[in-house]
Amino acid sequence: IGQYLAPSGHHLPVRRYVHPDTFKMFEKAAYEMGFSHAAVGAMVRSSYHADEQAAHAAENAAAAVAVQ
Repeated sequence: IGQYLAPSGHHLPVRRYVHPDTFKMFEKAAYEMGFSHAAVGAMVRSSYHADEQAAHAAENAAAAVAVQ
């Protein structure tokens, strides 16, 4: 979950700045819903550390299979 930040004055303006505490609330909610990883913050983009997230998901999947 990220925040749109206008890259220049020629882009759409930011209509509302999301406070960092709100991002912490979103992150907590994601983990409470069962997500194994949540990238949350003003500078987060859709591909933010995607390689790390994929590796983490693969490790969790392998561990879940091993337990069964």
